[in-house]
Amino acid sequence: MSLPAAARGFLVFLLVVQVVQGLDDWGVTYSSTEICAVKGSTVEIRCSYTYPSRWKGSVNTVEKTFWFKQKGGQRLALTTDSEYAGRVENLCENNICTLRIRNLRESDSAEYMFRFETNQKGGRYFGSPGVTLSLTDLSVQVESNDSSRANLKCQSSCDLPDNDYVWYKNGEKIQTGTSPSLQVDLSFQDSYSCAVKGFENSPSPSVLVQGQGGWGVTYTSTEVCAVKGSTVEIRCSFTYPSPWRGRVNTVEKTFWFTKQKDGDPVDLFTESEYAGRLEDICENNICTLRIKNLRESDSADYRFWIETNQPDGKYSGSPAVTLSLTDLSVQVESNDSSSANLKCQSSCVVPDNDYVWYKNGEKIQTGTSSSLQVDLSFLDSYSCSVKGYENSPSPSVCVTGRDSNTLTYTEGSIGAPKGSSVDISCTYSSNDCITSKFWFSPERSHQGQNPSQPEDLSKDSQYAGRVQILETERGRSTLRISDLRDSDSAQYLFKFKTPSFEWRSDLPGTTLTVTALQVQVIRAKVYNYSTEAELKCHSSCSPAGSLNYVWFKNGEKITSMNTSSYEGLFQPRDTVSCALEGHQDFPSPPVYAPRIPSLSRPSGEINEGSSVTLTCSSDANPAANYTWYKRNSNADLPPLSEEAQLVFRSIQSSDSGQYFCTAENELGRKPSKDISIDVKYAPRIPSLSKPSGEIKEGRSVTLTCSSDANPAANYTWYKRNNNSGLPPLSEEPQLVFRSIQPSDSVQYNCTAENKLGRKTSKDISIDVKYAPKTSSVSASPSAEIEIGKSLQLTCKSGANPAANYTWYKDNQTLPGGSKDIYQLASITLEDKGNYHCESKNEYGQINSTSVRIDVQYAPKPPSVSVSPSAEIEEGSSVTLTCSSDANPAANYTWYKEDEDSPTASGQIFNITDFRAEHSGSYYCEAQNKLGRLNSTLHLSVVADTSPMIVNITRFSVVVLGLIPLLLWMRKKKTVSSTSEANEPIETVELESDPVYENVSDLNMVSAEQTEEPEEQEDLV
Repeated sequence: MSLPAAARGFLVFLLVVQVVQGLDDWGVTYSSTEICAVKGSTVEIRCSYTYPSRWKGSVNTVEKTFWFKQKGGQRLALTTDSEYAGRVENLCENNICTLRIRNLRESDSAEYMFRFETNQKGGRYFGSPGVTLSLTDLSVQVESNDSSRANLKCQSSCDLPDNDYVWYKNGEKIQTGTSPSLQVDLSFQDSYSCAVKGFENSPSPSVLVQGQGGWGVTYTSTEVCAVKGSTVEIRCSFTYPSPWRGRVNTVEKTFWFTKQKDGDPVDLFTESEYAGRLEDICENNICTLRIKNLRESDSADYRFWIETNQPDGKYSGSPAVTLSLTDLSVQVESNDSSSANLKCQSSCVVPDNDYVWYKNGEKIQTGTSSSLQVDLSFLDSYSCSVKGYENSPSPSVCVTGRDSNTLTYTEGSIGAPKGSSVDISCTYSSNDCITSKFWFSPERSHQGQNPSQPEDLSKDSQYAGRVQILETERGRSTLRISDLRDSDSAQYLFKFKTPSFEWRSDLPGTTLTVTALQVQVIRAKVYNYSTEAELKCHSSCSPAGSLNYVWFKNGEKITSMNTSSYEGLFQPRDTVSCALEGHQDFPSPPVYAPRIPSLSRPSGEINEGSSVTLTCSSDANPAANYTWYKRNSNADLPPLSEEAQLVFRSIQSSDSGQYFCTAENELGRKPSKDISIDVKYAPRIPSLSKPSGEIKEGRSVTLTCSSDANPAANYTWYKRNNNSGLPPLSEEPQLVFRSIQPSDSVQYNCTAENKLGRKTSKDISIDVKYAPKTSSVSASPSAEIEIGKSLQLTCKSGANPAANYTWYKDNQTLPGGSKDIYQLASITLEDKGNYHCESKNEYGQINSTSVRIDVQYAPKPPSVSVSPSAEIEEGSSVTLTCSSDANPAANYTWYKEDEDSPTASGQIFNITDFRAEHSGSYYCEAQNKLGRLNSTLHLSVVADTSPMIVNITRFSVVVLGLIPLLLWMRKKKTVSSTSEANEPIETVELESDPVYENVSDLNMVSAEQTEEPEEQEDLV
C-alpha cells in the first residue's frame, strides 16, 4: 500500500454529506465536513469548485487557488504558514483540489477552507463553513482475562478504517500484519505500545502490563504531563487471585499514594495538600485518580495500592506513573518588522483544547488554536491560558522586546485557614509612569455603587484594619489580609494606570479560599476501651508559610504540642480539636468516637408489603459509617446494610425480629440498642396435622390447624360434604374427637383468619379403622332357589380395613369361600341348608345371621296307590292316593278319562260307593310353580275275580309306573324319587255322589303315568 493510499485510509467521514456553497454559479463543494486522523499520519481534504466563465461582461478565468485557516483573525494561506512548511501540498486538476497534510500535529486540528481568485476585480470566493480536522492519539487499552493473561487493544478516540498494526514489547517490534488486539502473558513485567503500519513514527504511549501470581496492576501510561491549574486523570486496572492460599480473597481497600510512612503507603486522601482536589473512581477493577487544579508540588510518582481480606493480601503496582507539571508560556516568532506569531506552549504535549488569549490583561479571543498573529506597532503584552483553566494563565510577554505593560500573579489560587493571614503577590512593569495602582476584588466591586469601577480594598470597610499593601521591591506588590473570614474567599486582582494606559482585569488574578481547620485522622488503632491515633490539623487548601498549632483535648489546651500533628491515647468520650497559634478563637470542629446510636422506625403497625425504613444516627466526627444487623442465634452476624438507613422496599414476615446498628469511625465503634420490628400479615395457607399411624375406632383423635399469621389467626373447622354451606365443626385450632367413630371418616379442612385476610387449608382425610360390624347374608336372586339355577350369597359387614370372609353351611366350613360373595353356579338338592359368614380383620371378627337356602324343584313323577289293594267289589269304598316329591309341595288334581272337569282335588281321592260306572282310567296330576306331572291308573269292578288276576294287575301298575321314572332319572340324575318322610298327606273327599258312594269292589288296578310337555321341558 502506498503512503498516500494508507493516509487516505485514515479519513473518517463522520458526516458523509457533500457541502455546497455557491452564489450565482460561484460555489465550493467539500467531500466531507468532518475528518478524524491519527497524529503523525497523512490526511487529504478534497473539494470541487465552480465559477461563471463570463462575469460582468468579461471572460472570467481562475488565476489563484489556495487552502487557508483562520489564524489571529486573518486568513492565512497554508503554503505560507511556517507551521506547515514542508508538510502541505495543494493538488488541483479539472476544478478539483486536494489539500494533503503530512506528519499531522496536534496544532493541525482546525477548520480548513478553500479559496480561489479570478482575473476579474472582485472575482474571489471561498467555501464556508469548511472542513473540521480532528487529531487523535493511539492508546493501548488493557483488558484482563484472568490472573495469567490480558488482552491489549490499540485504539483511538475516533473510529479508524481497517489497517495493519505494529506492536512493540519493551521497545522492540514483535508483531506486524495483525488486528488491533494482542494477547499477552502476565507472568512478566513488560511495557507495550502500538502503531499503525506505515506510521511507525507515531506510536502510542507505552503501557506497563504486569502480574505476579495472579496479582497485577496495569497502568494505562507510565508518564503523564499536564499544565498547572488543569485536571489530570491517571488510570489503572488491577487483578488479584481468588481464592488465595485456600481461602476466599476479596478486595477491601484500594487507594493511590506517593509517599510512605514507616514502610506503609500513605493514602493521598489523607494528605492535606490534596484536600478537595482528588477523586478516586473505581468500577470493575478499573480505577481512575483525578487530580484537579494541579500544582507544582503534584509532580510525583503515583502508585496504586490493593488490600484484601487476607492478612498478607497487599499489592502495589510498580514502577509508578510519573506526573510532570509544566507552565504555559508565550513563544514569540517574528514574521517581519510589523507582525509576529505567538504560540501558547508548554514543555509537554497537552491534549486538544481551545485557548484564551489576553492583551494587556484583557481577553481578546476564545475558541482558537494555540497560535495568535499580533501587530508589533504597539507596546503590548500578551498571555494565554487553556480554556477551562483560565485561573492558570501564562506569564505576560512583551512581544516587541522593549519595555511594555505586563502583569503576572505569583499564584493562581491560594488557600488559608479561617482567622489566619495570607499574602497575595504579583509582579508588574510599564514603559510609562504609573499614576495609580491598587488591589481589588470583582465580587466586592459588583456590590458597589458603580460596578464598572473596581474599589480599592484598602478603602473597603469590610477589610478595614485587616489589609496591608506591601511593596518590598520595585515591580512587586503584595496584598496581606489578616484575620481571614469566610467572606474573604474571592478572586483578587491588581490594577495599575499610566497617563495613556490602564491594565484591564479580564486576566484572572489569584483566587483565595478561606477554609476552617479540620482534624484529620491519619491512622488509628482501636482497642476495647481506648484508641491510639495520630491526628493532623489541616484545611482544604495548603496554607503558605510555617505555622504553629494549638491542640485541645476535652476543651483543655495541650501545652506540649505546637505542630500540625498529634499522637496520643484517647478514651471513647474524649474530644480533640486544633487551632492556629494566636487564633484560638477559630478552632477546628472536635473529633470524637461515635456516641451510642439512636434508632427510629415508622410509627403504627407495619403491614407486610409496605415500605419500611429504619434510620440509625450517631453524633460522631469524622462522620460515622453505619452497619445494620439482625439479631439471631448466630454469634457471627452478617451485615444487612452499610448505610444509615435500612430500607425494606416490600417488607416480609421473615423480616420480623430485633435489629441494631453500629456507628463506626476511625476513633471507635458503638452499637445501638435493639429495635423490634413486628410485621403484621394475613394468614398463610394453613397446614393440618393428625396423629401418625392408624386411627382406631374409639380412640381420642386431635386434628391441628396452624397458620403463620400476625396477629394470630382465628381458626374454624369444616367437614367436607355435598352441602355447599358447610356448618362449622369447631372454632378452635384443634378439632378433637373424644371417641372417634367410622362415621367420622371424611375430608376436613380449616380456615385461618385475622383482620388482614383469610386462607383455607387443603383437605385432610381421616380413615378410621374398626372391627367388622353387624354382619348379614343376602341371597340373590332369593333364598328360595330353583334347582339348577345359580345362586349368589353376599356377606355384608362394615369393616376397615376390609374384612376377610369365611363361609359356613350348617356350621361346616365351605372350601374356597374367602370373599364376601359365595357363588353356587348350578344348585343341587345337596346345596340346601343354613348358610352364614364370618367377617374378620385385624381388629376383630363377627358371625352373620344365617340364611336358609331352600332348593326348589318341579314335582317328580307322582306315585299312585289304591286302597284296599284287594278286589274292588261293587259298593265298596275305594281310596286312591297320589304322592310326588316336589318343592314347594305339589298340589294334586284327579281326573277321569274323557271328562273335562277335575274329578277331585287333593292328595287322596275317596270313592265311598264304588259302582260299575266308576270303572275306567284315572290320572293324578301333581303341580307346583315349577311344573306338573301326572300318573294314570285303571279301576274296574269285578264280581268274582281270582286273586291271581288282582296280583297281575298290581304288578302291571307297578311296572308301568317305573318305566317313566327310569327315563326321568336317566335325564336328571340329580332328581330324587323319594319323597320327604314327614311330608303331610292331604286327604281330599269327592263330592257326594250316589254313584261313587255305591262302589263295592276294586278287582284290578291299572296305572299309566304321563307327563305334559311343559313338565318334560322343565326336567330336561
